[in-house]
Amino acid sequence: MKNTNCKPLIVAEISANHQQNLEIAKKSILMAKEAGADSVKIQSYDPSCLTLDSKSDIFQIKSGLWKDKNLFELYKEAFLPWEWHSILFDYAKSIGIEIFSTPFSQKALEVLEDLNCPRYKIASFELIDSFFIYEVAKTKKPIILSTGIATEAEIQEAVLMCKKAGNNDITLLQCTSEYPASIAQANLLAMPNLGKTFGVKYGLSDHTLGNLCAVVATTLGASLIEKHFIIDKKLGGVDSAFSMDFEEFKLLVKDINDTILSLGDGTIGRDEQAYKNQRSFARSLFVKKNIKAGEILSRENIGSFRPYAGLHPKYLMQVLGKKAKRDLDFSKPLSFDDFE
Repeated sequence: MKNTNCKPLIVAEISANHQQNLEIAKKSILMAKEAGADSVKIQSYDPSCLTLDSKSDIFQIKSGLWKDKNLFELYKEAFLPWEWHSILFDYAKSIGIEIFSTPFSQKALEVLEDLNCPRYKIASFELIDSFFIYEVAKTKKPIILSTGIATEAEIQEAVLMCKKAGNNDITLLQCTSEYPASIAQANLLAMPNLGKTFGVKYGLSDHTLGNLCAVVATTLGASLIEKHFIIDKKLGGVDSAFSMDFEEFKLLVKDINDTILSLGDGTIGRDEQAYKNQRSFARSLFVKKNIKAGEILSRENIGSFRPYAGLHPKYLMQVLGKKAKRDLDFSKPLSFDDFE
C-alpha cells in the first residue's frame, strides 16, 4: 500500500527521558514542540505490567546497552507514574501538540482511554501478544505496530487481529530493536514492502544515530517517523545514549521538511508560462543578420540562440522559406508577425 500523505508525522518519543521528574516531563513536551515535532509519545506501564519481580537469572539482561540489569529494576527506573498521565495530556493540549502513548497492559489502556488518547502504538516486543493487540484495536483508534523482533507470520497475525477488531487504520513501523541500531541494520526497503505485503500504511521507528535513516525513510514514503527525544543528554538515563537532544531534533525536522520540498510532486517537465523566468536562459529564434522586407528567411539569417525571447526553436522548420513582412534588424527576437 502506497502512503498517500507525503509528509510524515514526526513523533518525539519521550520514553524514559522524563527522568521520573514531572517538570522534566513537561519541559520535554514543550521542547519537542519547539523543535518541530508533530506529536509526542509516552509509555504507559508500571514494572509489574511488563515483567515479574524476580532475581532469577533469566530476568537478567545478557547483552546490549542494559547488560546485567534486572528487568524489573530497569522498568522501575524508567516508568512514568500513572498520576502524571492526566497532567501531561492536559499540558500537551494547552500548548497545542498531540500526545499519545504505548500501553503495556489492560490497566494502561483503560487509563489512556479515560484521557481520550488519540492513537496507540504497540511496542516491538509486544507485537507477538496478539490478544492484547486485539484489545487495543477495539478502541478503533489509529494503531501503530512496531515490527522490531517479529517474524512475517507474527506481523500478519497482528494485522489480522486489528482487522478482526474492526480497525483498519494500521501503520506498520520498520524497526531495529537494537539500542542504538547501526545503519547496516536499518533495512529501510522493508518499509514499502510492509505496505505492499499487508496493505497498510508504513513508517519508521528509528534507533540509529543521526538523520540519514529518517531522510531516506521520507523519500520512501514513510507516513510516520519516530525518534527518541531528550532535552539534554547530560541528564543521562536508560535511553539517553540513542536519544536526540533539542538541537539534533530541530535539525532532524528541518532535514525531513527539506526532503519533502526536494521531492516535489513528481510532475515531469515544466509549464512554459509558470516557469517563464527560469526559462530566460533557454534558446529561441533570433535574426542573426539584417533582413530586408520580402527577403526569404533561411538558416543564413535566422537561428536558435539564448535568451528565451523569441519564437520557440521548435518552429524553425516552419519559419524557413517564409518571406519577411518588414525589415528585421540583427538580434531581433523573431515573432509570428515578422513573416508572411
